Formats: sequence, structure tokens, C-alpha cells
Amino acid sequence: MRLGFVLPHIGPAASPAAIIAAARRAEELGYDSLWVTERLLYPLAPRTPYPAAHDGVLPEAYRYILDPLGTLTLAAAHTERIALGTSVLDIPYHNPVILARSLATIDIISGGRLRVGLGVGWSVDEFEAAGASMAARGRRADEFLGVLKAVWGDDPVEFNGEFYQVAPSIIGAKPVQRPHPPLYLAAYAPTALQRAATLADGWNPAGIPVEGMAQMSAALHAMARDAGRDPDDLAVVVRANLYLTDEPIGGERFIFTGSRDQIADDIAAVRAMGAAELFFDTTFTPVGATLDGLLQVMGELRELAREESLVASGR
Repeated sequence: MRLGFVLPHIGPAASPAAIIAAARRAEELGYDSLWVTERLLYPLAPRTPYPAAHDGVLPEAYRYILDPLGTLTLAAAHTERIALGTSVLDIPYHNPVILARSLATIDIISGGRLRVGLGVGWSVDEFEAAGASMAARGRRADEFLGVLKAVWGDDPVEFNGEFYQVAPSIIGAKPVQRPHPPLYLAAYAPTALQRAATLADGWNPAGIPVEGMAQMSAALHAMARDAGRDPDDLAVVVRANLYLTDEPIGGERFIFTGSRDQIADDIAAVRAMGAAELFFDTTFTPVGATLDGLLQVMGELRELAREESLVASGR
């Protein structure tokens, strides 16, 4: 199972220097990937509850966030081998032709290290600010993926859809990875899982108990099989929204919250489930509020995962 880390482009630790330092340190430690996320607004009176919190309140860290693609470009310039991913970009906030060019540029700059995680968004306030509509967002997402693949394909590019049209054109910046960088979708509803099973290269869940992920992963693979695809071609790439505590959390707890022993148990469970990759986001845990704390926990988690792997293998 590959391991990754979210770059410090969110919250009090975010800065160009922190991004460079964390990217270099992750590569030194042997991490496989670096990731960024997207948050457009921190609404003062949100009309949509934040789905990853019991109280629906956005974390304070989201008050300050650097652009995800700019962050990946900076990280690409200061690393050599580590993969660079988005988890996730919200489809409704982007134009597919413009985004395809931006992502192709990052893949070119990085020498073919880009991975693209996408979602359909959830915040009414953000949709409104982006001039987007929640109506038919599933059909729009299907078509959006088609435009990305068309633009990344051979010239001349042409696309005629319900929502997007591209006249026959030369769009010359093509990704290094052919036919395109890996596409992962954050999907939770059955229709969204179907989209991942038929149109993407994998699934990018977060915040779901391991038992739920296993059930949804099985459903994803069954959908892929029914669509004539090889289920083994679909990767499960898990985002771990981490919150570390000194003492174990008793009773009910969110996955990847608690003591280091509890986090190790979660890592083992995700590995046993068959995930291809797991990456950690320390944005919301106190140790991620400073660069020094982030670099320290980056090393601790790498060693924790290594020890867990050795135990699992019986060494």
C-alpha cells in the first residue's frame, strides 16, 4: 500500500516555504505521494453543514487556503519522483477545457507525476460564488470527464455535449501520461459510485469506517465488472483526515482519530481492506498547525506505517 501526505497549503502552517519543506521531507522519508485539497469559501453563515463534522461547522483551518494547483506546481518544482495529487477539485467550480490545460501543464512540469481527484461539491455558498448550479450536477460531471479526456487526447479535439461544446481545435499541451493521468472520484451515493466504476481509474473515499469502505469498494468493483471493465484496474485511494490524541479515544470514534496505537490499527485495517494507497491530512490536528509539528508527525506516521506493515507480514 502506497503512502502519501497532504501538503501544508491550508491553515496557520500554510506558506510557500512550508510547502517546499514538507514536499522535500516527504520525498526524503520515502512517501509515495503529495496531495492538495480545494476549499473556495469559509462562509460566515453557511447554508450547508460541513459533512465531515458532527456539528456541521467548517474547521478553523479553512479560513486560509492557498490555491491547490499553484501549490502542486511549487511542489513539482522542488521534488523529483513523488506523485502529486488533488483530493479533490470540485468539478462545478471549473471549466473543463481550462482545467485540462492547467492539469496537463502540471503533468508536463512534473515529468508525469500528476494524479487527479475530483468531486461534485456540496456547499450551496460555494456553488453560488462560482456561478455553478446544483441542478443536473451528475450529468454535468459525466460530461466534464468526457471533455477532460477529449482535450488530453489526440488533436484535433472536438466535443459536442449537452453542457459543453468544443469546436474542432488544436489543444497542444498534452499530459506526459497517456492516455491521461489517473482520475479518482470522491463518491458516496450509488450514482456517484457508478460514475467512478465506469468513467474513472479509482475511488477516493474519506471519513468512512473501514467496514463501510469495504462494502462500497465491493459495490464499485461489481459495477465495473457489469460495465465490462476489469475491477482490478480501479484503485481505492483513501484519504485519512487525521486527529491525534495523547490518550486513546473510548467508545465511538471517527476513523483516523485517536492515539497513535488507534491510528496504527486504522492503517492496518485499510491495508487489509485492499486499498492501493493511503494518504494523511494533518490539517485538523494540533500538531499540523506548525511546520515543525507537521514535519515531526510526518516522520512518526511513516515509521508507524512501516512498523504496522512489519507486524502484518509477521516479521
